[in-house]
Amino acid sequence: MSVPFPPMKRPLVAILRGVKPEETEAILSVLIEAGMTAIEIPLNSPDPFRSIGIAAKLAPAGVLIGAGTVLSAADVDRLDDAGGKLMVSPNVDVEVLARAHQHGMATLPGVFSPTEALLAARSGASGLKFFPASVLGASGIAAIRAILPAGVMIAAVGGVSDQNFAEYIKGGVTAFGLGSSLYKPGMSAADVAARAKTTIEAYDRAIAKD
Repeated sequence: MSVPFPPMKRPLVAILRGVKPEETEAILSVLIEAGMTAIEIPLNSPDPFRSIGIAAKLAPAGVLIGAGTVLSAADVDRLDDAGGKLMVSPNVDVEVLARAHQHGMATLPGVFSPTEALLAARSGASGLKFFPASVLGASGIAAIRAILPAGVMIAAVGGVSDQNFAEYIKGGVTAFGLGSSLYKPGMSAADVAARAKTTIEAYDRAIAKD
């Protein structure tokens, strides 16, 4: 059974790959202040569950906190223990999706082909993460979208930034995961705040023109 994404003013997921627990509070704060409402901490970051726990305790209602690069049901259980409510994976693993749904998590598995996308949709994914989006391109995602169930949430991740929102939106993409264009290890909270402001302004412009 699918768990839908909660309503978000902007369907943008900030991906903090490499963030350290001691940096989490400051970076989370500036992202929330800028208007980000979904934040993912990949599990190949240093001590990720600790960072997720910090973020989950600090985040106000309406801000979705979760993990990326989730590869096992055990990871899902640990994510639940840490207070995360968003499960993002690089692949489609039916067992992982089922466990996440048992915990009431929104799910965003990674897909690239029509076969993977349809499997994820049939398995109750909350949304589909087309990755790497830069390889498929907006036209490739649009072609696959044509055979997917109506209304399924389409997210683009990988090579997506404030520079190309409009292109993907025209292709039917409704959500974005933002990694290195928004955050890289070692960046200060002030740097992240500036990038978040630029990103949100660009997204709002792209939506207004669509």
